[in-house]
Amino acid sequence: MKNKSRRKFLKELGAVGVAAVGSIAAGPAWGGATFQDAFGEFFQQHYQKMTKDEILKALARIERNAKRKYGAKITCENTPPLKNVVFGFALNISKCKGYRDCVQGCVMENNQGRDSQVQYIRVLELNKGDNSLEHAYHYYDPETVPREGKYYLPVQCMQCDNPPCVKACPVNATWKEPDGIVVVDYNWCIGCRYCMAACPYWARHFNWTDPRIPAKEINPITHYLGNRPRPVGVVEKCHFCIQRTRKEKQPACVEACPTGARVFGNLLDPTSEIRYVLENKTVFRLKEELGTEPKFWYFTD
Repeated sequence: MKNKSRRKFLKELGAVGVAAVGSIAAGPAWGGATFQDAFGEFFQQHYQKMTKDEILKALARIERNAKRKYGAKITCENTPPLKNVVFGFALNISKCKGYRDCVQGCVMENNQGRDSQVQYIRVLELNKGDNSLEHAYHYYDPETVPREGKYYLPVQCMQCDNPPCVKACPVNATWKEPDGIVVVDYNWCIGCRYCMAACPYWARHFNWTDPRIPAKEINPITHYLGNRPRPVGVVEKCHFCIQRTRKEKQPACVEACPTGARVFGNLLDPTSEIRYVLENKTVFRLKEELGTEPKFWYFTD
């Protein structure tokens, strides 16, 4: 099946006409896909308006398409937000050594294209005493880390309580869920990238190429709003490993970090580790003056 943006597809469909659609319906569509699979995603309702039955059909379609495209069997879920849960993240800069294990763990867990270099987490290298992000080095590659005189600052989606990206999207393809996670409906995204321009944290990434993932490396446990295979031409970002955290598991980056620099949990739980950090450490948030209200904090020992 060819990958087209919703915007391009609808334009082409109008030019071709109903007769062409009828001819396609008579036999197998692109790459052996059925008519329902080839066109179903373009005509489905917005995720937030879909009925339970429509969602189940969409999940099944995603699973079939993944099997055809990657030769891998996946399970696409629709796990809803947990009650009385708002997720938050904190990162201990003192413990981060710049190893980037978190980046690799995120790539593998969230089925990011291996050739596109789309990575939800970026680890910045800065000179000690310098807190200007404009001076940060994104592509450091020494033989060993940490380097003397340097410190490391991982950045990713801050899951803002007042997310400017949501306001910028012209088609409502992104929104904030009740558990605080800002999500993207990849089937609804038109690839305009307004959200990328609005995000002050460089946290959103455009899929310029058709993602390539070896079948043996695909994570088969996926979520509609999370790590399911994404098409070319859409924007994606960190979603707090929604396929894991809504099952009361830790995000992949937390488990991958060898130094224990990352803290994740429920902000509404007074006994959680994240609450302990916020109440007992001196914390700060990036670009807090912008009023985005990030749910991602930094602190030091």
